Amino acid sequence: MTMLCTLANGQTAKITALPQGMSGRRLEALGLRPGKVVTKVSGMPFFGPVTIVLDGRQIAIGHGICCKVSVEPLAERKAEK
Repeated sequence: MTMLCTLANGQTAKITALPQGMSGRRLEALGLRPGKVVTKVSGMPFFGPVTIVLDGRQIAIGHGICCKVSVEPLAERKAEK
């Protein structure tokens, strides 16, 4: 099981599970749901917020909550020449 906070910058993944409780409901209010595809833009050092792209919008999520979001990394597409 891979967590959203462990993805490399620029890596794309599909959300498989959200945390239970209020934090999960807040993430759903932002548009994060199982099955959605997100791209990690950056993670700030020293456990700062993680920025992702979801449906063309950039969203910053706290590191602690981000580490509770399960994802399935998607294979990178190779650039065609």
